[in-house]
Amino acid sequence: MKITIQGYSGAGKSTLADTLGRMLGLPVLHLDSLNFSSGWVERDSEDMKEDIRRFMDENAETGWVIDGNYKSKLGERRLEEADRILLLTPNRFACFFSVMGRYFKYRGSTRPDMAEGCPEKLDYAFAKWVLIDSRKTAPARYNYIEKLYPDKTLRLRTIRAIRTHDWEKEFADQKTEARK
Repeated sequence: MKITIQGYSGAGKSTLADTLGRMLGLPVLHLDSLNFSSGWVERDSEDMKEDIRRFMDENAETGWVIDGNYKSKLGERRLEEADRILLLTPNRFACFFSVMGRYFKYRGSTRPDMAEGCPEKLDYAFAKWVLIDSRKTAPARYNYIEKLYPDKTLRLRTIRAIRTHDWEKEFADQKTEARK
């Protein structure tokens, strides 16, 4: 089983990726952990693509869970190869509330799904990204994905829907296969 999770910042992509990875016994790749190096420095695009390519190739037979958008970083390949595409698109205020909670939980430390040396932060630029900037082009992208891959895309539009969805039932047949 190959699962890609995309959506807005603060929607819960990394949390869901970890949950599904544990549940299905699949390796998880958090793209944010590849995009940055220590001190919040963006890594070279080609290096990041190579890391993603290697992860996908090494786990081609067993499957994987990848969370993050980064369309230009093998985005089309991730969508094509995924058996399931999860789009998490709660409203901006719900996402910002989650980002604030994450900030207070991890303030001064690096969260598990982030690159080492990138302590949690909440500054004006990121707040603006969550509340305004990411909402300008992403909706069209998510609609495009939903139309291009209707049979394998599940879109969840609220934090509550994401948290209460029956993931055990959603992937019951894959859990059975993983045990064999």
